[in-house]
This record gives sequence, C-alpha cells and structure tokens, in this order.
Amino acid sequence: MKKILFAALIALISMTTSVQAQDFAGLQKSPTDIVYAKPGRRAAPHIKVIYSRPQKKGRTIFGELVPYGKVWRTGADEATEIKLFQDMKIGGKDIKAGTYSLFTIPGDKEWTVILSNQLDIWGAYSYDQSKDAVRIKVPAAKGSELEVFSIGFKNIDKGYGLVLGWDTSRVEIPFTLK
Repeated sequence: MKKILFAALIALISMTTSVQAQDFAGLQKSPTDIVYAKPGRRAAPHIKVIYSRPQKKGRTIFGELVPYGKVWRTGADEATEIKLFQDMKIGGKDIKAGTYSLFTIPGDKEWTVILSNQLDIWGAYSYDQSKDAVRIKVPAAKGSELEVFSIGFKNIDKGYGLVLGWDTSRVEIPFTLK
C-alpha cells in the first residue's frame, strides 16, 4: 500500500512540475491608461477616458510625428475612447451619454476635437467623418515638456476640462454637466 501511495505521489509531482509557464508578449510600447472625471474621490464618474500613452523618445511630436491638419487617434494604438455617463455639453454643443472615439486634428494655435460614433478601431486609418457626433475647436497652449502623452481632468465651472498634453503642447476640452 505504501508503495502505491508513494508511486502516486511521484506521478503527481512529475505532472505538476512539467507544466510550463505561459509565455506572454513583451510589454506594450505605449501602455494603456484610464482617467476619470468625478465630483469626489468615491463618487460615480461623469466621464471615463481609455487611451494609450506614447513616449516622445527624442522625437519632434506635433508638426512631424503627429502632423498638423490631419486626424490623430489622440494617443497610440487603438483610438482613444471616451465614455460620458450622462448627457453633457462639449464646447457648448449637446452630446448624449454614451461611448465615443476621441479624435483630434492638431494645429499650432488651435485643435479640432472630434467625438465619433466609430468605435473599436486601430488608429485613425479608417476614420470616417460621416460618423462624427460633434466637432469643436479649442485653443492650443504651451507648457513644460512632457515625455509621455497624458490626459487628465480639472474641475471647471459646472463641469470638467479634459486636458491633453504631450511634449510642450496642451489643449483643454470643456465638458459641462447638464
């Protein structure tokens, strides 16, 4: 009986040690991040943004890597996704609660901001203007150098400013609660 138990134990150990670990692909070059706009730390969110964060790596960003006057996915990899948990206004224009892709058209002094009904696309290569939900223009500003593309929120009167920053460029997109 002891010999049978010992043999069973050896067989079990050899089976468990022969299991190999899963191989995973390397880390994302532009890691995905999520940012929320909410009225308090533990409050339900009003807005959620999911985006990838490319790095500058010594490159000239706006006007070269990201050309002026062309639709940009506003980050890297998949198009940036924005979810509005309630109806709002963006730059004074009504927008319904829902999920949209966030595209931009950078310029030296002004950016066009686009919320699109076109979801789950990689980059802006198949961007379709006919699926735009809203377009607004916002002024471009300069700030200190940011190595990694970043999105954040700041509280503004009756809503939030969605701030985009990379290199020395900054834009703020106003969202007003209804």
